[in-house]
Amino acid sequence: MSEQNGKVHLTISDGVAAILIDRPQARNAMTWAMYEELGAICTRIAADPTVRVATIRGAGGEAFVAGTDIEQFSTFKGGDDGIAYEQAIDERVGQIESLPMPTIAIVEGWAIGGGLAISAACDFRIATPNASFGVPIARTLGNCLSMKNTARVVAAVGVPTAKRLLLLAETISAPEALACGFVTRVAEPGTLDEEVASMCKRLANHAPVTMRVSKEAIRRMVNAGLPDGEDLIRAAYGSLDFKIGVNAFLDKQRPQWTGA
Repeated sequence: MSEQNGKVHLTISDGVAAILIDRPQARNAMTWAMYEELGAICTRIAADPTVRVATIRGAGGEAFVAGTDIEQFSTFKGGDDGIAYEQAIDERVGQIESLPMPTIAIVEGWAIGGGLAISAACDFRIATPNASFGVPIARTLGNCLSMKNTARVVAAVGVPTAKRLLLLAETISAPEALACGFVTRVAEPGTLDEEVASMCKRLANHAPVTMRVSKEAIRRMVNAGLPDGEDLIRAAYGSLDFKIGVNAFLDKQRPQWTGA
């Protein structure tokens, strides 16, 4: 894969699996291939009993993950493409959420759309003061989240803030995310690595089985009884507004919504 398309790297040291999403020239926006690489890495570390903690970080220091690469949506023909896409994203994000060891998202800069979903699938988030979290699709693309990712956002920030993110298309700052409990720590760039190392060490000293079963219990509660949402996904991705949103984004124009 070319540098332009990005890579997802894994290093394992002293029981910590460090995942690096490496496409800084595009604010670490994810391509299909990068999602596949992320899934393969999750499969690998889930089967490695020596891994006690996993971290996920975006390269470059300016963004965690700025969502999915929008250019890829230009090939979508209708609602079924949206359903296939959201199912694939659910699978990858679900792999992060289901990892048996504690996970930490290290958030510098933007965590937007898919980036917010990836960070929400982690157990903890350590952010720099300039970090921002959002799902601006109501003003940019005109698509939607899956039921599972919507549930993760609601579980992470609560219903009122979830509506600000999804309906008002607002972003929330690191201090605000800390106040609502979504961010675990806010650390200055100069102390970020030290803060991450301290939390990794603390988690690595706890009982692995207790943490694994507690994680799984929480995951089951968040996902229990979720209704089917394919009709909602088909409506959003099959809309004229979604086509308008993607084209406007790629042309760096403001979309003119039709409601159709």
